[in-house]
Amino acid sequence: MKLSRGTSVFLLAFGVWSWVIWPTFLRNIWKDPRSWDDGPTGFFTVHLLLVVASLTFGTVIGVLGLRGLRASRG
Repeated sequence: MKLSRGTSVFLLAFGVWSWVIWPTFLRNIWKDPRSWDDGPTGFFTVHLLLVVASLTFGTVIGVLGLRGLRASRG
């Protein structure tokens, strides 16, 4: 399957966006008083899993976009 250049750029931008947004979100959750009560709370754990999943998907999608861009050049 070959991706169009526009689709590849979109996927790559999505991957970069994920790495800009989700670490910031995690820092904000880390500072939230609901996150800690003699250790991590369920609130923190759920949001941490959300961040990990989102960064994983963002990375995979960004790599697909990068591979699509490379394929369109050659």
